[in-house]
Amino acid sequence: MIDPSERKIDYLRISITDRCNERCLYCMPEGFHEWKEREEILSYEEILGVARVAVRLGFRKFRVTGGEPLVRRDVVHFLRELIAMPEVEHVGLSTNATRLPALAKDLAGAGLRSANVSLDAVDAAIYRQITGGRVQDVIDGIDAARAAGIARIKLNAVLIRGVNEQQIWPLLEFAAARELPIRFIELMPVSLTDVLDESNFFPIAEAKRQIGQHTELVPETAQLGFGPATYFRAQKLNISIGFIGAITNLHFCETCTKMRLTADGKIRPCLGNHEEVDLISALRPFVSENAIESAFLEALRRMPAEHSFRDQYQPRRIMTAIGG
Repeated sequence: MIDPSERKIDYLRISITDRCNERCLYCMPEGFHEWKEREEILSYEEILGVARVAVRLGFRKFRVTGGEPLVRRDVVHFLRELIAMPEVEHVGLSTNATRLPALAKDLAGAGLRSANVSLDAVDAAIYRQITGGRVQDVIDGIDAARAAGIARIKLNAVLIRGVNEQQIWPLLEFAAARELPIRFIELMPVSLTDVLDESNFFPIAEAKRQIGQHTELVPETAQLGFGPATYFRAQKLNISIGFIGAITNLHFCETCTKMRLTADGKIRPCLGNHEEVDLISALRPFVSENAIESAFLEALRRMPAEHSFRDQYQPRRIMTAIGG
């Protein structure tokens, strides 16, 4: 098992596309057109080749992301192949849910049991302001996934001051009505156009105080998933609430167990660091498992002790290019 600095790295986030069917306020500027050409994006065969090597190195958990992964053709077939891979213990999906009404049954049939859904507001106007999309499409997707038997659904809401902080309680009520856990996430500097400052940054401590005015929050000992969230039980609503504070939690990186594979074939040891190891020469013109393994080990050596988000970090690529 890969174990740098006594951390077991066994979780790989795989971005299969940099494209979205919505425009996200906090990770993709309006009018953005710098999408990768089709030949620059890894094929499913190449991604599965990387996953096989990752499993050999001890990775057991995978999350398929984008962009929006469900806009890519034949995504159900890809997920079925990844889920069926020997020694893979968990495969999850991160999605904006807008294509779930059409795909949920097929995804469940492929073996998918876990999905994280981005939902930053339940108010239609605020949701459109943030994403450019229709919140009802997301709601329909969540309900379709539940009906199809995708049992582990978590909602993710990124907090943006001046935009959606008044949506915290409505989001909690929405989650409680469907008995779903929800996580509130601090805004991170992943946009090419905006920086974090007092005008847009809303810390999780403030979110906790706001929620605490309505219900008691009791710390939970059970961890829901494999990420850095700390969980509480909202007594009044009887649901789990997670908080992800990449900026204000000074110990945020200490339990990190993940790396990323970008859609264009780079291993990224840390979301908040520019270090990347290019895999293309290990995949083309043919897949070399030994070269992939060497690239993973090099990426592991480059894995920083902590992210650089607090150091005037400026991303060089949008979030959709890195993988959500």
